[in-house]
Amino acid sequence: MGAISDFIKRHYRHFNSATLLSAAKSYALFLSDGGSMLVTLAGAMSTAELGISLAEMIRRGKLHAICCTGANLEEDLFNLIAHDHYVHVPDYRNLSPEQESVLLEQRLNRVTDTCIPEEEALQRVGSILLKEWAEADRVGERRFPHEYLYQALRDGRFESAYQIDPVDSWLVAASDQDLPLFVPGWEDSTLGNLYAAHCMNENIKNVGTVRSGIEYMMLLTDWYETVSANNSVGFFQIGGGIAGDFPICVVPMLEKDLHRDNVRKWGYFCQISDSTTSYGSYSGAVPNEKITWGKLSVDTPKFIIESDATIVAPLIFGFVMEQ
Repeated sequence: MGAISDFIKRHYRHFNSATLLSAAKSYALFLSDGGSMLVTLAGAMSTAELGISLAEMIRRGKLHAICCTGANLEEDLFNLIAHDHYVHVPDYRNLSPEQESVLLEQRLNRVTDTCIPEEEALQRVGSILLKEWAEADRVGERRFPHEYLYQALRDGRFESAYQIDPVDSWLVAASDQDLPLFVPGWEDSTLGNLYAAHCMNENIKNVGTVRSGIEYMMLLTDWYETVSANNSVGFFQIGGGIAGDFPICVVPMLEKDLHRDNVRKWGYFCQISDSTTSYGSYSGAVPNEKITWGKLSVDTPKFIIESDATIVAPLIFGFVMEQ
């Protein structure tokens, strides 16, 4: 083990820190027993540059699929090509509405303490992908949102614009590994909005040129059924929302809707979230509630770490990688 792992084992003994250590140990044990891990990304993890640790996890084979929001998919790419133009706003909690309006006029889209530059990031990526979508539409091809990005990265469409070391981009690592990727609700993203607009003005004739969330569910189901036939599959959830809600439902769907026999429940579950347990909050639901839905079993190792994922996830990843 390395300095990070030793530090965690020495100091993280109680409360959320103890849960972090237990979750990290269980993650490592799960992999050593032959398990496969799905990681979900909600929130603004890509803009928070989680790619620095997540990309290395991908390269080392410590995770086997990702389910993320459309924002996380595109924002890792934005950071890759426009990092030098980002504006840091350390005092973001005290910004007045008038100051926020100034950022709007400067075409700086704020995500907590970080402003994404519209021209250098959003428009540059959008213009390249619009050509990809239009060509696919012309020849009648249909691909998933992430497949367009994978192909553009492999073709070097963005390479001349890199402003960070691509080793710190989780999307580059995922593309290099052809990692299974699922992006439910992709239309709820900047690029998804752009695509919808060009379908509405008929620059793109076939709305299905970019494949849908239902098709992502079908793809995920096939992946889960194939992988779980030989190995237990774990669920490591960062944040809440659709990135977590969408994939965890595949198990009861296989069992109750497709009437498959001997469906494996998720074999590991950990959620990092600052969502407190409350009435009606799925993101704040305790793991045991998922037993009633047929997602987890009584014996599934279960952890909730109520903390900031930008602090917790890199520590767990470092532990799993024995850093």
